[in-house]
Amino acid sequence: MPASPIRKLVPFAEKAKSKGIKIYHLNIGQPDIATPAVALDAVKQNSLKLIEYSHSAGMESYRRKLAGYYQKNQVQVNHEQIIITTGGSEALLMGIMACLNPGDEIIIPEPFYANYLSFAISAGAKVVPVRSSIEEGFALPPVESFENLISSKTKAILISNPGNPTGYLYSKAELEKLRDIVLKHDLYLFSDEVYREFCYDGKTFFSAMQLEGLENNVILIDSVSKRYSMCGARVGAFITRNTEVLQTVLKFAQARLSPPTFGQIASEAALDTPDQYFTDVIKEYSHRRDVLVEGLNQIPDVFCPNPSGAFYAMVRLPISDSDHFCQWLLESFNYENETIMLAPATGFYSTPGAGNDEVRIGYVLNSTDLKRSVKILEEALKVYPHKTETINNESARYRHSSV
Repeated sequence: MPASPIRKLVPFAEKAKSKGIKIYHLNIGQPDIATPAVALDAVKQNSLKLIEYSHSAGMESYRRKLAGYYQKNQVQVNHEQIIITTGGSEALLMGIMACLNPGDEIIIPEPFYANYLSFAISAGAKVVPVRSSIEEGFALPPVESFENLISSKTKAILISNPGNPTGYLYSKAELEKLRDIVLKHDLYLFSDEVYREFCYDGKTFFSAMQLEGLENNVILIDSVSKRYSMCGARVGAFITRNTEVLQTVLKFAQARLSPPTFGQIASEAALDTPDQYFTDVIKEYSHRRDVLVEGLNQIPDVFCPNPSGAFYAMVRLPISDSDHFCQWLLESFNYENETIMLAPATGFYSTPGAGNDEVRIGYVLNSTDLKRSVKILEEALKVYPHKTETINNESARYRHSSV
């Protein structure tokens, strides 16, 4: 089981803070946007006298209301095709366990959300990466790249749309190419759409559940964590029209009893969030993205493509070991008693050696803090020791430090 590239450096951050150093956390997708008041009030004003188990598939009232949300967004599902989960993470883990046997393979465009690899390992499945490139903004790799990787053990393709960690937004045309591959080889298509609300530059989101002819193959993974800035609620959803898959996933859901009661109460209420909330949030994230990307691309030898969705950017830096660099920022560097915490990109690739010159940055801080963070990164790169022998000698220690 690999360590999380997002969280493994926390002990070094804590040690830096104990020395009085201020840290700008760009490493984790924890928005600083306020949770909608309607969701918080539903918990605060609740009059429950007993916190019971809910149905293993989740509260029926929430599932019915959630189905209405999807129908409003041109995804035709009913409440019986939804299983509420403990975060989107559990939805994906149970989906992989239901659809893949140990030793089966799942193709994922990389870089990908680091925990995809952890979920596959937990289920005994094997991740087969198909490489996208920073030069192309992490667009969908050519169809031939997928075809070349499909074997008798291939059972699924998994995408994140808009992407984490890349922020790339797949077009309808790209999704239709995936549909053709999935149908040709009778695969499952897992579509992680937890960032679906966050699309910029006038671009619109198209769900894999809207693909015609793929009704029995698509599995939608969703969550309230990012949509409503409710990461701690731990409520997600597993959605499919495939009855056999639903019945199998429900067995896993029954084994863990039920999703969290108060998380479901908050999530059901969050569906009444005014549209203006999202208008304001999207405007804010779009501005933050512009501040970050423009600032990064002004630093010598730094390249950051412009993401169209989510709130992450993958950045190429003039470094040879991103694990070493990210730990060095916390352990050995500060600029005016401040430093930044980044996520090394090696953890978002399963191809050995990939991501050594890249980091993921989440633009989850306000624009003033982002400008300051860019300045700190610029100053850090000026003094970072680029000696190859130093990196080679120390990289193993940095990667495998006790965390």
